[in-house]
Amino acid sequence: MRSWDKRAWWAIGIFGAVIILDQWVKLYIKTTFHYGEAVEVIPNWLHIQFVENPGMAFGWMLPGQSGKLILSVFRILVFVGITWYLVQLIKQKSKVGLIACMALILAGALGNILDSVFYGVVFDKGSVYDEAYEDFVPYHDIAQWSSEGYAPWLMGNVVDMIHVTKYIHFPEWVPMVGGEVKPLFPPIFNIADTAISVGIVVLLLFQRRLLVKE
Repeated sequence: MRSWDKRAWWAIGIFGAVIILDQWVKLYIKTTFHYGEAVEVIPNWLHIQFVENPGMAFGWMLPGQSGKLILSVFRILVFVGITWYLVQLIKQKSKVGLIACMALILAGALGNILDSVFYGVVFDKGSVYDEAYEDFVPYHDIAQWSSEGYAPWLMGNVVDMIHVTKYIHFPEWVPMVGGEVKPLFPPIFNIADTAISVGIVVLLLFQRRLLVKE
């Protein structure tokens, strides 16, 4: 098997595995959990809790519906750019580790794009923007498949479910938070966010090795 083929198949395999797992989990959570419902997985450490995120990874967002639309378009542009870069890496016979990291980031980006583009038009319920509260509000009951939808194209919300519930007590000497008890990682996130984070962290830690061509 030629080295180009090996790199391409690594990218396709990682990309496909992340997308399938991410979307399967999201669809299961969306169609079986009530909004806010939580199930304990590891006591005092990890819950599966269903929430929806109208913004970017880990709950970051721009205000209002226009901000939501901007973020959806931005995601798509980033996906196109990363796809082009990944193809160039494969053609240039870059290291498999670098290609794997980019495939993780690309898959994570697409995983959340699919939610934003399609979920609003294929489900009957989702958190929607309330002008009075100037924020997105949750909904009751369990979402069902529907051709009517709850939001236009590009305006759907990302499904999040991984919630780290561990709290840590910071020693007194730690600046700003010394002596306080804080959650280890407050945001609720999903598998796509995890793939993006793993790809970026590995790139930062091993960039000297990964950026050198074989």
